[in-house]
Amino acid sequence: MQQLDFGIIDAHIHQWDPYHTPHAASTAVKLLGKHPKLLDKMLRMLKPDDLIETLGLTQHVTTPYLPQNYKADIGSFPVEQVVHVEASWHESKGKGVIGETEFIANLPFEQEGLNLGAIVGTADPRDSSFKKILKLHQKASSKFRGIRKMAAVHEDRKIHAWSDDPHLYTNKKFMKGFEVLASMDLSFDAWVYSTQLPDLIKLAKTFPETSIVLDHFGTPAGLFGSIGAYTGVTKTARENILFRWKEDIAELAQCPNVYTKMSGLFMPVLGHGFHKERRLASKEEVFDLAHPLISHALSCFGKYRVMFASNSPMDSVSTSLVNIIDAFSDAVAACDPDALPLVFRSNAKQFYRF
Repeated sequence: MQQLDFGIIDAHIHQWDPYHTPHAASTAVKLLGKHPKLLDKMLRMLKPDDLIETLGLTQHVTTPYLPQNYKADIGSFPVEQVVHVEASWHESKGKGVIGETEFIANLPFEQEGLNLGAIVGTADPRDSSFKKILKLHQKASSKFRGIRKMAAVHEDRKIHAWSDDPHLYTNKKFMKGFEVLASMDLSFDAWVYSTQLPDLIKLAKTFPETSIVLDHFGTPAGLFGSIGAYTGVTKTARENILFRWKEDIAELAQCPNVYTKMSGLFMPVLGHGFHKERRLASKEEVFDLAHPLISHALSCFGKYRVMFASNSPMDSVSTSLVNIIDAFSDAVAACDPDALPLVFRSNAKQFYRF
C-alpha cells in the first residue's frame, strides 16, 4: 500500500438519486425500491439483455449514490476533491440536461469533508441550441467545466450501445458544433470502446486547441473475458484486443491536447465475471489485471496526462473502491513513484482548472 500523504482528486464519480431526480429506473424504483429482489427481476425483464450484461448487477444503479455513499466507499484514503461526470440524466434532450448540473451543485459534499471540484455535464453538439445549453450549464454552476457526450458503440451488436451513431465523433454535424467548446474554453470527456479510438484520434487532431480526456482508457471490451455475442471469446481474440488497444492508445497519445483517465477498468463490459461468482476481486487481482494497462498508458501519455478516476459506483460490482485506489497507486508507483502526486492529484487539478 502506498502512503498517499496528499489530498487525492477523484476525477470521475457519478451521483444520482432515482427517488427524486429523472432516472431511467425511477418508476420501477418508486414501486419496488423496498423489495430489491423483485426490482432486480423486473429490470431484467424490462431492460435489454446487453444493458444488463454491461452493468453486471442492478442494485448499484437503482439505489441513491450521494456524497455520504461515496465517503463510505473511500475508507481511510484522503480524497479531497471530486469531479462529477454526467450519468445519463433521463431528461437528456435539449435544455433538460441542465437539471443535472443544478442537482449536483446543490449536493452536500462539504458535510462529508469533500469538495466538489468540477462538474462535467452533457450536451449534444448536434443540437441547434448547443451554445445556449452550454451557457445555461455555466449559469447553473460556476464549477461547470465541460461536457461528456458518450459515443461508445461496439461492432458486436450484443454489447450495449451508448450512442445513436457508431461514429458520433466524426459526424459532420457533431464536429461543426464541437467548435464551440474551444471558443468557450470548455473541455470534453470522451467515452468510446477501444474499437472506436481512431474516431477520437481524428476528432483530437481536428480540434488541437480543445482539451480532451479519454475516459476509462478507452474501454477495451472483452479484454478479460467473453462479452456480447463473440467478443473476447478466445485467448487469441483477447490478445488481439490488447494489441489493437495498445497501438491506438499510442497514436492517440501523440495528440498533446488529449489526457486519459485511469478508470473504469473493472466494469463487467471488459469481460470480468466477478459478479457472476458473487465475490469482489481482491487488491492483488485488481493489480495483476490493471497493471499492464496502466503501465502502457503511462509510457504513452507520460506522467503529466494520466489522472486517477474511480468511476464510482460503476465498478463496484467487481471490486471495492478501496481496492482500486490501493492497487492502482501500487501500479503507478511500480512504473514511476514520482508520478503518484501527479496522477492522483495535480493532473486533474490542471485539466479541470480548479
